[in-house]
Amino acid sequence: MTTDVNGISTNYIDNGEGDAVLILQGWGTSVDLYSAVIDTAAQKYRVLAPDMPGFGATPEPPEPWHVDDYADFVLAFCKKLGVSEVIIFAHSFGGRVTLKLTAREDLPITVKKIILTGAAGIRHEPSEAAKKKAAAYQRGKKFLSSAPMKALFPNALENLRNKHGSADYKAASPMMRQVLVNTVNEDLSALLPMCKPETLLIWGRNDDAAPYEDGQRMEREMPDAGLVTLENAGHFAFIDQQFTFLRVLSSFLDIPTDQRT
Repeated sequence: MTTDVNGISTNYIDNGEGDAVLILQGWGTSVDLYSAVIDTAAQKYRVLAPDMPGFGATPEPPEPWHVDDYADFVLAFCKKLGVSEVIIFAHSFGGRVTLKLTAREDLPITVKKIILTGAAGIRHEPSEAAKKKAAAYQRGKKFLSSAPMKALFPNALENLRNKHGSADYKAASPMMRQVLVNTVNEDLSALLPMCKPETLLIWGRNDDAAPYEDGQRMEREMPDAGLVTLENAGHFAFIDQQFTFLRVLSSFLDIPTDQRT
């Protein structure tokens, strides 16, 4: 289904009844990816899962947004759906949005609990190899941006960007590439102590996008957080170890044993 949120035709799932569970997706995903999580939580809760602007079936934002803009969007979505209290389930990029929300003063919604999995937000110091690669990219970009080089080799600059960009960057549209740069360059680690609701961290040991060490740091620095580690799982632990993941989720959400998937 769709609803208008500040002029953006927003695709979303509204499934189940009860207290609200809000799904905040990872970068570039569709809410359909979280179907097992949604179906499990919907046994006891009303699950609201919007495709945020630029993801899934929701159009891109009107300009290159920052994380705070996505937080504003989430609040507008909750207001539109008449929700004032939520349990947040956030994956990857959704973790950034969650940290921004819980750090705000006078938040217009109450966040009762949080589940974070593979949550982003902690920026890491690049390795020496990465620094050299970035420096080489900047030199190449400066050289290929000159008018003569653009005229002689019109596709060279874009090819250079594709060669050096991440998989997410390569897959993104020009608008969403700008959004990606805006969001990944912001270090939100200082917000961890401000994330005060009871928080369950579920991390894949082999997560190569949000390293396992990030989950350990969140457990240390968030006031009320506990970490569950899933072996043989990566950034999409809710898919890699679906049965165990859903058991842990059900326990945290007090879904009776005989209703668990």
